[in-house]
Amino acid sequence: MRHATELALVPTPLLMPGTLPVGDLLVPEDGTKYELKLHHLHTGESIDVVYRIGDTYLPSAMAELNHFLRDHRTEDESHYDPKEFDLLHNVLARLGKTAGTIDVVCGYRTPWSNNFLRTRSADTGVAEHSQHMLAKAIDIRVPGVTTSRLRDAALSLAAGGVGYYPVSQFVHVDVGPVRQWSFGGGDGAPRMRHRRGVKA
Repeated sequence: MRHATELALVPTPLLMPGTLPVGDLLVPEDGTKYELKLHHLHTGESIDVVYRIGDTYLPSAMAELNHFLRDHRTEDESHYDPKEFDLLHNVLARLGKTAGTIDVVCGYRTPWSNNFLRTRSADTGVAEHSQHMLAKAIDIRVPGVTTSRLRDAALSLAAGGVGYYPVSQFVHVDVGPVRQWSFGGGDGAPRMRHRRGVKA
């Protein structure tokens, strides 16, 4: 049964993929501006950036987000798929929190960091071929939103992979193949449960 304090998801229109020009000179001045507010739980950094105007992504904003989401263990950056930022926007829209802040648990991972996390114990919930290494995944929390509701908002989009981590209290969202899984929980079920795919 849904928790009494949880509200129904907002059936808002979804933001569709845009285009990424070579430079900011080709960015339109007019159009709807799409903004993301992120706080990184490991680096302590925060960012508030307009990443898209109308159907056009802003290259300078992409560079800022790539740096913000760098591997905090190695300081290496990658080039994020811009659709991942639309996914974050759509999740917030479904939650009715388009002006809200997203807490980032994990962004980009180098193969070294992914292997480090994956081999810390026998069962870590970290995939060998993680979408994090492709800069197509982010692990997130939204302050004031339960992990289960955040999962439901992400699943309602059917836009990629959704991993539910109730013990660690975060949700993995990526723009890879559509699939879902959960890791952990105290309901007596297996620690790793898959549907339509594998963990990432």
